[in-house]
Amino acid sequence: MSVSSGDVQATFCATVVDEWIRAGVAHAVVCPGSRSTPLVLALADREEVAVHVRLDERGACFYAIGLSLATGTPAVVVTTSGTAAAELHAGILEASHAGIPLIVCTADRPARLHHVGAPQTVEQANLFAGAVRWSFEPGLAHGSGDDWWRSVGARAVAEAVVGAGPVHLNLAFDEPLFGQAGPLPPGRPDGTGWHRVSQGTGAHLDAAGLIDLWRRPGVIVAGGSAAPGELLAVADHLGWPVLADPRSGLRLDHRAVVAAADAILRDAEVADALAPQAVLIVGDPWASRVLAEFIGSAGRSGAEVVAVDPPSWTDPARVVHHVIRGDRGEFLASLVAQPVVAAPGWRPRWERVEAAAQGAIDQILALDPLTAGGRTTEPGTLRHLSLVLESTTMLFVSSSMPVRDLEWYGVTRAHPPTVLANRGANGIDGVTSSALGVAAGGDRPVVAVLGDLAFLHDASALVSLGDDRGSCTVVVLDNGGGGIFSFLPQAEALAHERFERLFATPPKASVSAVARGFGWPVADVSTFLGLDDALKRFVGQEPRSVIRVEVPSRADNLALHGRIHAAVAEAVRAALEE
Repeated sequence: MSVSSGDVQATFCATVVDEWIRAGVAHAVVCPGSRSTPLVLALADREEVAVHVRLDERGACFYAIGLSLATGTPAVVVTTSGTAAAELHAGILEASHAGIPLIVCTADRPARLHHVGAPQTVEQANLFAGAVRWSFEPGLAHGSGDDWWRSVGARAVAEAVVGAGPVHLNLAFDEPLFGQAGPLPPGRPDGTGWHRVSQGTGAHLDAAGLIDLWRRPGVIVAGGSAAPGELLAVADHLGWPVLADPRSGLRLDHRAVVAAADAILRDAEVADALAPQAVLIVGDPWASRVLAEFIGSAGRSGAEVVAVDPPSWTDPARVVHHVIRGDRGEFLASLVAQPVVAAPGWRPRWERVEAAAQGAIDQILALDPLTAGGRTTEPGTLRHLSLVLESTTMLFVSSSMPVRDLEWYGVTRAHPPTVLANRGANGIDGVTSSALGVAAGGDRPVVAVLGDLAFLHDASALVSLGDDRGSCTVVVLDNGGGGIFSFLPQAEALAHERFERLFATPPKASVSAVARGFGWPVADVSTFLGLDDALKRFVGQEPRSVIRVEVPSRADNLALHGRIHAAVAEAVRAALEE
């Protein structure tokens, strides 16, 4: 009895999905389309996989990024053929640069329909080129599959995890698209995946080999995906400060932690006084250009710069001398075991300037005319959220001014909220979609903070298909355009009208009206009392909600940042003279 091609395709897809499940994949994002039917049905047939349906392919990819961020395992995203596949590119670039594992599956027409003008048929092989860690085009499924079908599924997960990024499977399907899966090729008897990839333990260059470096006055730069407990132990052992990105999980009440590094190091005199002789980088980089220039200057001046197990080659200043590949925890543990004596007075100097900077920020935000009556501002809102949000909340910030304001002005706490951001390609594309994905993939409420342009840019994410999961509150800082451009040279170099039209691009649409049009409850606030009330009503209580925060004009916001930085410079200089 012959087996139909539809049944073979169904069995192939069921086998691949089975391997994904064995490897721990638990979420898939699918977009409506015909050609992807065999894979979508195979996913829907397995209760181990939560299937999320999204209308827009671009938003779907960012939604999958959020799922991967929340779960720590790669999510699958599936589209039909043609331009639907091309819509994924922006999200794939984000996942690639951020080191987020993702399994991207694009359905395709069989080879006989290519180059003959068949509808929805474009060249999808290597569509995403260097943005993916691995791509494969197996062609039409045929025969029993034996081991190679399982290999395709298992390798996709392994390449995504070990490569810390997206992989692409371009899967050709032929009519009939419906079929009945037969018996699957046998898997590993112990239930594990067909391929099991282990990375080496032990650093290629151990801490003992750099003993002279650890005896110098240095700094630890902790970015996203850093290791809080291990790094604080290293900091105490070496007597070094930790310059902690909010995403590191290290914005803690600890003497070593420096949160205001960007504001502190803006003053050239202060930066020179705090120049280290060694720099230890762990995790993803800060958004701060000021800190990047500080590290670059230190490296060019002779400081030894060490990057420990970086997610990618992240060295824009080209000053990293040692890249430590291997088990990060093992390397840091070996570092703590080294016999060193902390440089006297080095970390206390950083402790003084951090305290002075935080005091100056508090004073300006409390007394500045723009903040009279508890009025919300952009830096004030991010500082306030870092202070009041519960530690059980996920804080997702847009990679524009919000991520910078949180980085520059966020406070330290005993139990801060977890902070996430799309910091791979540093764009505003798909911010709401990613935040919704985090909410759907986790068990904690999400508060997303973004500007009005980022909100409107991803308006399609507001479409509900009735399968909303989790709680996501979107806080929109409404300043009437692209606020970050006011900080760039274009704002001064161009005539006001030209700058507004080409860069600031103030939107005509109302944030509140757009959100309400999609059925989301909205609160319009202009004070911190109003913000706190809205957070209490929405966070963890509503599945989807928007808080529109009225903030000063972009020009006033720029001036407020300037006053904060001037006050910090004055306070820090005084602290260094003590």
